[in-house]
Amino acid sequence: MKTRFIDLFAGIGGFHIALESIGWECVYANEWDKYAAKTYQSWTGFEVNTQDINKLDKNIFPAHEVLCAGFPCQPFSIAGVSKKISLGRSHGFDDVQQGNLFFQIAEIIRIKKPAVVILENVKNLKSHDKGKTWQIIEKTISDLGYELRHQIIDAQNWVPQHRERIFIVAFNRKKFTKSEITSFRFPIVVTKNVRLKNILERNPDKKYMLTDNLWRYLRDYAKKHKRAGNGFGFGLVDGSGISRTLSARYYKDGSEVLIRQEGWRNPRRLTPREAARLMGFDEDFSRARGFGKDFPQVVSDMQAYKQLGNSVCPHAVKAIGLEVSKVLKLRENRLSKKVKVKASKMKTGKV
Repeated sequence: MKTRFIDLFAGIGGFHIALESIGWECVYANEWDKYAAKTYQSWTGFEVNTQDINKLDKNIFPAHEVLCAGFPCQPFSIAGVSKKISLGRSHGFDDVQQGNLFFQIAEIIRIKKPAVVILENVKNLKSHDKGKTWQIIEKTISDLGYELRHQIIDAQNWVPQHRERIFIVAFNRKKFTKSEITSFRFPIVVTKNVRLKNILERNPDKKYMLTDNLWRYLRDYAKKHKRAGNGFGFGLVDGSGISRTLSARYYKDGSEVLIRQEGWRNPRRLTPREAARLMGFDEDFSRARGFGKDFPQVVSDMQAYKQLGNSVCPHAVKAIGLEVSKVLKLRENRLSKKVKVKASKMKTGKV
């Protein structure tokens, strides 16, 4: 029997594509953003529920062994918190629109009691609000009956992008033995030493080159903050290195990942196809889904950049899923052995 999982805050399908590649089966997906849902459905062939998770009856979710969720990170990210403070808005769990979505996940866990929970968020989650946010998350998951493990994993182990994210894996104490839980290890990653040149297109459209005005603005902006002792500025790279973290705001000016260009006056931003490869939506997964070398772009450039900047790296999820599968196999073997022993006793009349 395949391991069944549900995909919450599903985005464009990073969890789905990764876990399906190791033989798991998605039985439910929820993503309220209609553009992200469009990409998800195109890339996975799976119908997405687009209702607001706050308004969903938590009893409707089908049976599943694993609950997956990359819940919104903006209330906890360094950039997100800084922006909200500057605007006089609440952040973290005090963010009414996004901050309380973790508790929607907790309610689903309470009702459905999956064997395993896999969550993903920004690295800053542990330090947000002087550690208070993390204490609440840890206590909530523990009180629900789960043993929690966590680790910060950098996607640069698979793709040419420095992208640190915290992954939380929690095991239901009633469904696993202590030794089964303690057997879990986060993946030991052997870095592929990938470089940006491996994902760049040979002849990108010149529309992705920065205009003179935008390039001048970004340079002036960087100079101003350098004089003030701040680290703000653009990220200019060539094919020999790796990039900064791609963000959901990339569509605005492309400043965090600008590509040097021979023969062009100004650098350029990534094309949406390159951004997808940078996130790990690459040939390894696209060919398996019958798309050839690249996943198709089914939304505007602006939406594609936003979606990819918000996404999870499927290579990291796949590596974690393989480790979780080992623990699930231990449980399956234990339960199978128990059934055989019981059947044997019944056959011999010892029950």
